[in-house]
Amino acid sequence: MEEIQGIIDEIIFKNQDNGYIVSKLKMEKDSVTIVGNIPYLVEGQNVKLKGQWGVHQKFGRQFSVKECEEILPSTIKGIEKYLSSGVILGIGPITAKKIVERFGEDTLEVLDNDINKLREIEGIGEKKLDVICESYGKQKDIKNIMIFLQSYGITTNQCIKIHKRFGSTSINVVKENPYSLCEEITGIGFKTADKIARSLGIEVDSPFRIQSGVKYVVNEFSALGNTYMPKDKLLDEAAKVLVVTKDIIEKNLFDCAIENKIKIENIDGEESIFTPYYYYCELNVTKQIVAFCTNQYNDLKINIDMEIDDFERANGIKFAVSQRDAIKGSIENGVEIITGGPGTGKTTIINCILGIFERIGLKVLMGAPTGRAAKRMSESTGREARTIHRLLEMGVSEEDDDVFSKDEDSPLQCDVIIIDEASMIDISLMSNLLKAVSQGTRIIIVGDVDQLPSVGPGNVLRDLIECESIKVVRLKEIFRQAEESMIVVNAHKINNGEMPILNKKDKDFYFMQDERGDTVLNTIIELINTRLPKFNKDWNKLKHIQILSPMKKGVLGVENLNVRLQEVLNPKSKQKKEREYRDNIFRVGDKVMQTKNNYSLKWKRIRGEGEKEGDGVFNGDMGFIEDISLEDRTVTVIFDEERKVVYDNIYLDELDLAYAITIHKSQGSEFPVVVMPIFMGPPLLMNRNLLYTGVTRAKAMVVLAGSVKALKFMTDNDRNFDRYSALQWRVKDILNNDIFNL
Repeated sequence: MEEIQGIIDEIIFKNQDNGYIVSKLKMEKDSVTIVGNIPYLVEGQNVKLKGQWGVHQKFGRQFSVKECEEILPSTIKGIEKYLSSGVILGIGPITAKKIVERFGEDTLEVLDNDINKLREIEGIGEKKLDVICESYGKQKDIKNIMIFLQSYGITTNQCIKIHKRFGSTSINVVKENPYSLCEEITGIGFKTADKIARSLGIEVDSPFRIQSGVKYVVNEFSALGNTYMPKDKLLDEAAKVLVVTKDIIEKNLFDCAIENKIKIENIDGEESIFTPYYYYCELNVTKQIVAFCTNQYNDLKINIDMEIDDFERANGIKFAVSQRDAIKGSIENGVEIITGGPGTGKTTIINCILGIFERIGLKVLMGAPTGRAAKRMSESTGREARTIHRLLEMGVSEEDDDVFSKDEDSPLQCDVIIIDEASMIDISLMSNLLKAVSQGTRIIIVGDVDQLPSVGPGNVLRDLIECESIKVVRLKEIFRQAEESMIVVNAHKINNGEMPILNKKDKDFYFMQDERGDTVLNTIIELINTRLPKFNKDWNKLKHIQILSPMKKGVLGVENLNVRLQEVLNPKSKQKKEREYRDNIFRVGDKVMQTKNNYSLKWKRIRGEGEKEGDGVFNGDMGFIEDISLEDRTVTVIFDEERKVVYDNIYLDELDLAYAITIHKSQGSEFPVVVMPIFMGPPLLMNRNLLYTGVTRAKAMVVLAGSVKALKFMTDNDRNFDRYSALQWRVKDILNNDIFNL
């Protein structure tokens, strides 16, 4: 890194959220532009900066700051000049002169250690002193925190969060127990806290360290989709991470449980460790499901067979036995699960159920886990469907925690609720949903249990199906119209462990064989750029064709595909503004995806029906960059050709290029054309479940490109990551109890 020194002459731009600054630095012979996250920087400061030079496309040469050290003046004249600059709110040139005349060379020491002495200065009353104290204290606190934590890899944003949480006690809190950071501050993990702790001399067997390490190991296991961790697994893994004996860990386990940092419970004969959050989520879902299953529902007094016959005549169809069973089950039961693959008529069944309930005057709400799934549900039923988060009126607290307006005290106002794409629902979302559903409300859960499970912890749909306490209808028959689609036929073949039928003439499922990654990459680029749009002129290469890859890394992984596809589909141009952010280059016209739920982002509707503006952009939402403001450092995205969202710098890490996305990220979405690279990878990842999910995202055509050996391996491989979830066991345990069988 290079080093420069000078006076902050002018602050051109400052982001109050993350401390990002664009400023002019006055050096001995020159004035230069500096940029970086330096929240405590103010005009008039003398600073020594470390960083590197670069050239901005629009603003030219500038210095990117990585480290900043303030150089305080040592002479009376220097101190007066420093205070006169406005570096502290409430102190201008006249007040600065009075302060220096009174305290001389001790001025800065007074500010640091006895700032109340400023009352001795004429013109500084209580109100003005409060302004000075707040300005100087806040600036000093953040600066000290940053200087203290800089060498440990703590980012500026995290320093600001630490100060927001702990205030002026931040450094003392970190010194006393650095492990509190990974428990209180989002984005700071155990390993970072452990690095700080070890440098501060905290013992390897300190209870702070062991208990924080235990929580870290359990949380990491939860991040893989589990709601609990078997005790034996925890002891083995924690011993590796902490490098201490299992006896020490086991002793601290019980201390953790006493302090409610973890929950220990015997699950099906095995001691198991839960985080309190997922423990209570499971208990709540269990309690609600048991209540719904044992509740008495009003007889709706309708002729169900006649209603189904009327729907069949009106729509020119004939339901299979299982499909009629699903419709009847929704009327006769309080809770029903309908599961089946593509082409089995789930949407037609939902439309029939909706018509019956609406005809007898019942209010029906419809929801799905993602925005794209909710939109598809709306399009297929002609009625409003919303994300589950929107149904529950989700928002964000001052502590950045998710909060729901709808709960047991303010339940959803409906007689029936239909939830689609239920395979994506994790234990946390299901818990919050069921809290908001009143007893007596009919619940219809629809999903494909053979899809990939939820990203978040839990195995909710499978657990509820296998608990044997809920009415479940498995749809096996394929609708006559769907039988003509090789996408549907092959999806079911893959799900049954059979090789798909490839390259049948005039059909919609193709395989382009090539064992070499580089040439497969070129084939994919050619397909999306020329061949597929030429095959069907209605297919826009950016809007209608989606690349789905099993992995992020590698030649055929999402990251490399996005770089290469951006070069071809949206190349660099003097007419297109672009912005480099971390590992991405964002360019006007780029296809992008939101990667997490964010309820703070505001949108405005530019076309279509519905609310004109609102809050919230959801994980999986896709759109295109309309504009980039280099001056305001914002990126404007249009989602689904309807909603405009302006991203400030602080939220750009939630955007990714989306020319290619992972199959996991495609859940709940549907695309006219899906192109998938097929290659060998980790056996537990490259499985039938993943291939099936990718294929079922396509509506009009699937093109696979790559290794036939890998295709056969994925089709044969039914191995998955086993998830540890206690929901099925809990429901069975309660409903098998004698009290429910009297």
